[in-house]
Amino acid sequence: MMKKEIHPKDYRLVAFKDMSNNDVFLAKSTAQTSETIDVEGKEYPLVKLEISRSSHPYYTGKAKLVDTAGRVDKFRTKYAKFKK
Repeated sequence: MMKKEIHPKDYRLVAFKDMSNNDVFLAKSTAQTSETIDVEGKEYPLVKLEISRSSHPYYTGKAKLVDTAGRVDKFRTKYAKFKK
């Protein structure tokens, strides 16, 4: 049996902006935000995303290597001794 009254009732249209490629899409959400954005002449609450379906390599089919803090170099150095 499902619990009653556990789901939020304050859904509204929210603009989600992918900051890596500036793609904006609308979806219903309860996310709290203080920023807004104008989309096609109407103002919506704005949630900024680092990555979304429009920029993620899994969905785009484009492999993108992001080296954060030299992780790839550390890995290569650590496992270089096993290279044939």
